[in-house]
Parts: sequence; C-alpha cells; structure tokens
Amino acid sequence: MSDQENMANAADGNGDGSITGSIADFPEFDESTKRGFAGDDKLEFLKDLQLNIYIELGRTKMQIQDILELERGYVIELEKLASEPVDVFVNNKKIAEGEVVVIDKHFGIRITNLIDTSERLKGIA
Repeated sequence: MSDQENMANAADGNGDGSITGSIADFPEFDESTKRGFAGDDKLEFLKDLQLNIYIELGRTKMQIQDILELERGYVIELEKLASEPVDVFVNNKKIAEGEVVVIDKHFGIRITNLIDTSERLKGIA
C-alpha cells in the first residue's frame, strides 16, 4: 500500500481509500433572523449611546504672546459675524447649523439647517 493510501485509510477509517462525509445542516434564513439588519433597525442598538456635542461660535488665530496677556474682561474677536449661524458638531463631525438663543438666562441653539442624513451618519459612531 502507498503512503497516500495509508493516509486516506487513516483519515476515513474505511480502509478502502474512499472518503466519506455528510452535508452540513443549516437552519432556514427567514425574515425573523434578519431582524436588526434591515433599514432603521441597524441603528437601534446605538440609540442610547452618548456622544459629545459642541457648538462652534467662531474661530480666530492669535499669537502666543497675545494669549499669555489675556485677562478677565478681554474680548476675543472671532472670524464669524454675529448674524451668521453657528456650527453644531457631534464627535468632531458637523451635523447642523443653528442660531444662539437665550432661554431663562441659559444659552441654547435653535437648529436652522441639518446636514443630509447620509452625511451625518458617516463617521459619527
């Protein structure tokens, strides 16, 4: 008997060189097993996740010397005009624009424009 025949006999246990096997039995894939993978269900498990949100009023560049000289009451001029919308970011991704409002001595943001849904979802989570 050759080495190949010996290996085949050892593998299948028949001694006649044939290899036997069986077909794998998998359960049917129906609609109930797809739940959570179609449409809005994909995001359902993320809905209770907390993300950082910040509002950008504007930006400016300053020299280190000027930053070190900052004192209480100093006003920093921003590049945006007062009438321009502020940007709303979630995890460093712009998702909306809004306007600053004051409600009972608290600041808030009224959303005026949302970025397209598909763009908002890219890179958030």
